[in-house]
This record gives sequence, structure tokens and C-alpha cells, in this order.
Amino acid sequence: MKKLFVISGPSGAGIGELITALFQRRSDLGTAIPVTARKMKAGEENGVGFFFYDLEGWEALKASGDLLETTEFAGNDYGTSRAQVEKVLAEGKHVLLNLSVERAAQVKRNMPQAVCVYVEPSPQVLRDRYAAISRSQFELSVRLETAERQRALSDFCDYRVCSDDPETALKALEEILG
Repeated sequence: MKKLFVISGPSGAGIGELITALFQRRSDLGTAIPVTARKMKAGEENGVGFFFYDLEGWEALKASGDLLETTEFAGNDYGTSRAQVEKVLAEGKHVLLNLSVERAAQVKRNMPQAVCVYVEPSPQVLRDRYAAISRSQFELSVRLETAERQRALSDFCDYRVCSDDPETALKALEEILG
């Protein structure tokens, strides 16, 4: 039986690279195209990158209970459609989503059978990664506080994967995917 897997973790965890590698290695993975209430930009096409809704359509989508999670960013609404997830599952593929821990928690509440994985490096590796990209001690402390806040919210996750070594983390994720 195919499942929905939600990967989350702090910035700097290497999640994007891990997910890219998983898609390169496995043909049994798919993803759900996100939905949004923002206006299309020049060159965008509905169903490629996003499914676009006007505000009336977005409210109807919310009212129908179809949204597994939603977030607002820069004045625009975004989310994941249950119908999109179920479509990919019906095609015989696992669904793999990369979401913030807050959004992953919403998915877990709305679809308890979803498998949530929290990926993070060890505290020292995370500190080193943040120190390398931070422009000030203040920025470093904000990044570390944000990561700690996200970690504190991740108790709902079914698995934890350490991403200090990308190949080891990739193998752990493949085992979880089955």
C-alpha cells in the first residue's frame, strides 16, 4: 500500500538534496502539486508548479475539507490538497512532501496515516552550518532559536533522521519508505 510521507526539519538540514536524491533513485515516488490563492505570474500555467484558485474558489476548497494543510506567506494562501495526494496514491506511488514542521503537523492531524519524518543534523553540525552562513552573532542566534522552536514542535513525527552524513541519511529515509 502506498503512503503519504512528509519530510520536515530546520533550514540547513539538507532536506532538499535528500529529496532530490530520493526522486533520482526511486520510481515509486510522486508529489502533490500545491494549491494557492495567489494570482498567476507571467509565464506560469495552472497545474504546473501550482493549482491556482481565486478567493471564492479557495474558500470553497477550504470549506470542502480538501486542504490537508494551509499557510499564508507574503499575503498569499498556499496548501496541499487531499484530492491531489489521493490522486498520486491511486497512481500507485508514494507521495513525498517537503513541508515546514508546522505544516507537517497540520497534515498529521488531518491525515493521521501520513508518515512524518523530522530530518535534522546534530546540534554541533547545525551550529557549524549556520555559523558559516550567518552575517552576525545575532543572525546565528535567531537561526538556532528558530531551529530549536521547530524541533520542539516535532514530537508528532514518526521518525527522526540525522543528516550529518547525507548518504547515511538517504539510506535511513529509503528504509523508512520501504
